[in-house]
Amino acid sequence: MRRRTKAPAAPLPQRAGVDPVRLRLPADPDGAWATVRDHLLGRYAAAVGAERVDAMLEQGRFVGADGAPIGADEPYTPGRYVWFHRDFPAEERVPFEVGIVYRDERIVVADKPHFLATTPRGRHVTETALARLRRDLGLPELQPAHRLDRLTAGLVLFVVRPEDRGAYQTLFRDRRVRKEYEAVAAYDPSLELPVTVRSRIVKERGVLAAREEPGEPNSESRIELLEHRGGLGRYRLVPATGQTHQLRVHMARLGVPILHDPLYPVVREDGPEDYTRPLQLLARTLEFTDPADGTSRRFVSRRALSGLA
Repeated sequence: MRRRTKAPAAPLPQRAGVDPVRLRLPADPDGAWATVRDHLLGRYAAAVGAERVDAMLEQGRFVGADGAPIGADEPYTPGRYVWFHRDFPAEERVPFEVGIVYRDERIVVADKPHFLATTPRGRHVTETALARLRRDLGLPELQPAHRLDRLTAGLVLFVVRPEDRGAYQTLFRDRRVRKEYEAVAAYDPSLELPVTVRSRIVKERGVLAAREEPGEPNSESRIELLEHRGGLGRYRLVPATGQTHQLRVHMARLGVPILHDPLYPVVREDGPEDYTRPLQLLARTLEFTDPADGTSRRFVSRRALSGLA
């Protein structure tokens, strides 16, 4: 089996804590692309317009491995690496700061606020926890070991050095990290708790909400009531699996959807962010055995949900 060649280091620096896009030119069996420009137009013109691609070429924003700008008439070479920075979308600043619970030479445990995405994606690029931390901490190689929904607040583990990343990501992949969440939702005295909910959850790309369907369960959550007053309850949620929106789906299934959830049980119309109504879901604790030195680690969020204050 042929081993894949490691990509060269990016010749462009980060912008606002965001890496440049790396593109490897694919094989062209039909000879459709005589020049690099031909391929770039075929790949990006539908999204940003041919005029924008040509303007970026003219401005020297597409570069090769040596950092030199790529000319519009350069011959197409399969396997060649190209880097560029996308135009960042206009983003409203999320008016909350990222807290730091712990930091050493290997990891950063961040306390993410509601409304802030973990990593750049879609219309959230510079306003993400990753981009902010890279800028604020001066750690350009920082990467998350896992992800937390944009609307969920709480703990996210980041890895400082590329050589350590795989070990920490493997902890999450192999479910060797114990996570606890807190949520505020309606209190139903007829609901028997604690309960373990198991179901099959499907999340389709491009569809906002996940759904449950018949079949072998792929998700499991334990749900406990911690306290209740004024018609609301505070719950401890312990997921055994990590399906997208799992806890939100399971709470809605029990008839006690999480307070201010814009997707479950009903998808609300998209509109401006209402920072006064954050989803009442918090990633409260992370526990694991550190793969670097065998130390037992336990981190607790310093944030508090406002729904039952």
